Amino acid sequence: MAEDNQQEKQFSIQKLYVKDVSFESPNAPLVFTTQWEPKVEVNLASNAQTLQEDLYDVGLTVTVTVKLEDKTAYLVEVCQAGIFAIAGFTEQELGQMIGSFCPTILFPYVREVVSDIVSKGGFPPMLLAPVNFDALYMQHLQQMQEQAGAGSKLN
Repeated sequence: MAEDNQQEKQFSIQKLYVKDVSFESPNAPLVFTTQWEPKVEVNLASNAQTLQEDLYDVGLTVTVTVKLEDKTAYLVEVCQAGIFAIAGFTEQELGQMIGSFCPTILFPYVREVVSDIVSKGGFPPMLLAPVNFDALYMQHLQQMQEQAGAGSKLN
């Protein structure tokens, strides 16, 4: 019976927290006198580390750079993180949980922090578009396989 319990898949959120926040508006207050036609660049990154057996810290970092012509209106970077208890999954399933499922949970929180800080900076709210982390994870796996294939061809 103990073996059955070990095979049971378990997932729980232990803690959600903001790990890092940065906001810069290097051209304020002059940026507020310019017509608002922004160019927006959004970058996403995630990372994970094992804290102890079956306990993982996953971070989702979003960097938003908004420019008016060639001047930066603002730059905001937020790392939203969570501690997740994950047990009973295969190695492949665990990779998907950490690389896709956990960032999907974190995204609404990081989206809210970005919107709030941008508004507090005096700018219109920045509402980040939804992200398909499953598709991004699959792209990442495909790139890793292609790089591994290219590496073996070089040998």
